[in-house]
Amino acid sequence: MRLGWLRASLRRTLALVLAAGMLLASGVALWGAWRSAAGAANAAYDRSLAGAIKAIDANITTAGGGLGVELPYTLLEFFQLTAGGEVFFRVATEDGLVEIGNTDLPPPEPALVDGRPRFRDALYHGQPVRLGSYARVLNPPLAGHAERSRVVIQVAETLTSRLDFTRTLLLEAVARNALLVTLALVLMALATGWALRPLARLSREVQARAPDDLTPIPVQQVPLEARPLVQAMNHHMARHQQASEARRRFVDDASHQLRTPLTTLATQVAYALREAPPGPTSEALAAIRAQVDGATRQVNQMLALARADAAELRTETVDLVALARELTRHWWPRAREAGIDLGFDATPNGLSTPAQPVLLQEALGNLLHNALRYSPPGSRVTVHVTQDGRDALLTVQDDGPGLAADELERASERFFRGRHARPGGSGLGLAIARAVAERHGGSLALQPGPGGSGLAVSLRLPLAHHRANTGFPCRQPPNLKAD
Repeated sequence: MRLGWLRASLRRTLALVLAAGMLLASGVALWGAWRSAAGAANAAYDRSLAGAIKAIDANITTAGGGLGVELPYTLLEFFQLTAGGEVFFRVATEDGLVEIGNTDLPPPEPALVDGRPRFRDALYHGQPVRLGSYARVLNPPLAGHAERSRVVIQVAETLTSRLDFTRTLLLEAVARNALLVTLALVLMALATGWALRPLARLSREVQARAPDDLTPIPVQQVPLEARPLVQAMNHHMARHQQASEARRRFVDDASHQLRTPLTTLATQVAYALREAPPGPTSEALAAIRAQVDGATRQVNQMLALARADAAELRTETVDLVALARELTRHWWPRAREAGIDLGFDATPNGLSTPAQPVLLQEALGNLLHNALRYSPPGSRVTVHVTQDGRDALLTVQDDGPGLAADELERASERFFRGRHARPGGSGLGLAIARAVAERHGGSLALQPGPGGSGLAVSLRLPLAHHRANTGFPCRQPPNLKAD
């Protein structure tokens, strides 16, 4: 049997262990109570049985040399009322030659001590009985017997009253134990809940933290037993912060170490291309320039992805409408050069989110670059800024070839390139956009455009405040509209 469900909950584990221990202790206590009740019942009723033996002994006579018992009927009736059941008796000499009463009673125990009754459980006619045996020397002795002849007195009673007495005591013990167990379980539940409150509070505080908040957790706010766990978490966060700092320093260093030589090489190739005469040399230089431009963009993409993953997130309130409008304006010359109608639409206005503007510009810039790269001349690319509940949507919609259904799920993977991918791409644009969105608590979604043509890529970001501003759609303002 798997115990994963048990290990998954500390509260459940404690409750089960404590409840099992309490039930075991209660069972032991009930067994002890039953033994005590049975002992008390035997002690009480054995005294009554001893009294019956003494009463019968007082009515034994040996007058005339024979053995006789003058037992009144009322005395026997009294014995039965005391026992709460049937009473049987036997009076006989030790050798068994003379017997009075219920002669078929089980024989007495051997080696009876004079004047000391002995009691045991027995069966009489198939029903359990309590049998008391008593022996003494006859004085005067019977005629024809030795001077030390003894008489044996036996009295047996059914166990009805004893069992009722024992059952009553046991039920009282069960009721007491049930009350105590119930009270203990309630106190245990309250104590467990109270003891685990610091852990619940710690869980809420950790969940409420920002993704990049790696400040140590105060150990003074948790119980002593949980402090090693909190200290281990603090140690892990410190190591993670050190690794993030090292990665961030690497990104900064790599940015300077890679960009500078590529920029220098591009400048030199451009100068050589201007000075070289037409011919094979100029063609080779043009190919080199294209390769350098592609390498430069790929390095920039990889550095941007590293910044999105590792850079410290310093947020500020960003107006998404203004950011998208300015970035669309920035890409307008490129769209005009490619013969593409680039538009902008914001409904409503005044949408803002806590974000790092540089990263959002990088993400939206990659979406615009992909849309313009794969859209044919004469097509339309539109940037939409809309509100969806408590989120803002930045959507770039194009009329390009789009993506197949099986490619939509993988398009945002790093270095993934679809069937219609053009040479020179890095396959990192959508991966960067997704990393930026997730870093800001959002997501990236891809779906076919209206009518199943083209592609619509949406950045979903949480709003800084929930407002239902009403604005006016502005499809491609005059300063943004392509010719």
